Amino acid sequence: MLRRSRALWWSKRVWRPRLIFWAGAVAIGIVSVAFARMADLAQQQFHAMIGTGGPSAYLPLIVTPAGFVLCAYLAMRFFPNAQGSGIPQAIAARHLKDDTDRVQLLSLRMVFGKIMLTVVGLFCGASIGREGPTVQVGASLMLQAARWGGMAHARGLILAGSAAGVAAAFNTPLAGIVFAIEEMGKSYESRANGLVLTAVILSGLAAIGLVGNYTYFGESDVTSNGYSDAALIVACGVGGGILGALFSAGALKASRRIRRWASPRPMKRMLLLAGSCGLAVAIIGILSGGATFGTGYEQARSAVEGNALPPYYFIEKYAAGFLSMASGIPGGIFAPSLSVGASFGSAVGQLLGSNLALAALLGMAGYFAGVVQAPMTAFVIILEMTGSNNSVIALMCASMLGYGSARMISHEPLYHALSRVFVADAIRRKRAEASLEQSLQTEK
Repeated sequence: MLRRSRALWWSKRVWRPRLIFWAGAVAIGIVSVAFARMADLAQQQFHAMIGTGGPSAYLPLIVTPAGFVLCAYLAMRFFPNAQGSGIPQAIAARHLKDDTDRVQLLSLRMVFGKIMLTVVGLFCGASIGREGPTVQVGASLMLQAARWGGMAHARGLILAGSAAGVAAAFNTPLAGIVFAIEEMGKSYESRANGLVLTAVILSGLAAIGLVGNYTYFGESDVTSNGYSDAALIVACGVGGGILGALFSAGALKASRRIRRWASPRPMKRMLLLAGSCGLAVAIIGILSGGATFGTGYEQARSAVEGNALPPYYFIEKYAAGFLSMASGIPGGIFAPSLSVGASFGSAVGQLLGSNLALAALLGMAGYFAGVVQAPMTAFVIILEMTGSNNSVIALMCASMLGYGSARMISHEPLYHALSRVFVADAIRRKRAEASLEQSLQTEK
């Protein structure tokens, strides 16, 4: 028995899939860092191009709609299923049993297309983020590793790749694990414990090795003063949750109507929609002085540091983010949602005369929990991104209030509702293939 155990321990059949899995996790960390660098560079180039005033400030009226049309065309023509965040695609792939269906959503081709088109979108001023796309990228890389390694647990590996993507994108390992439990799976599979944890550790180590250990929004030592901040917690939690639920419900309703409207002539009408949304985003960006272009990271960080943002900025960013999502171009909503939440909290803090840094954190927690309806993910990800350990209970309360308020308005979690579209497409494709095969059999 001992000899047999030793033989299995040194067996190539045992070690090959493990090594490939570990290599896949490390690759997620490396690709995530490269993706982040390219995304940051794209935003910098866009802002350098439009300058701070003069005629160049109006370049987005041409560049942004043209970029939206280009991204929409390339996505529809060469990278179908690359549109939007990428998280719904990863969720849908976990529900599909056939690998030929999964490859339509998660593949190396999709990795290239998702990264390239998200970067192009940021270079054109779209109000999108890279963090959601990193989830689809991570899931694609891990599923490809599973194919090369001959590993059978595809669902668990998609879960692990998605968690590793979140962890590497934000440098938030705990949030990656919680995201896998709460948002990706909705129920945890004990068999995936080791896979998720190992993938998060290795991808995180790879990312830290390249860029060092850091907190996404810097360190925040702001402290909640208990009952004296109760009004702020309630206002940010409930108000942020309602605002997030309206975004989520509006996005779902808009996506359904857009699919029906575009179905007779999909390419032409989706390109028309993308151009129109791009023009609207450009106009909002010009009116905001360029503040709504891109991820909104700088504005969110400024709010977390206690600086007052314009009280109407969250409305402008909200509209720009909604239009960017509705356009159908690849890009996520994580970073823009955090920017909206931080600026909403800042506005509430100014109204109540409260600590602005704490208000920004609570606004992020309430709004983000309202959009994705995942309060644990919202609380943990903001805690890790800001290092705000002195406000743990306040953040938990704001997240739960945001989630509870959102559930009263929108009963469908955004990502899971969107994932059903991809599952339905796979089922229709299967039925069409079966019908074609049956008709060929009949003719014979």
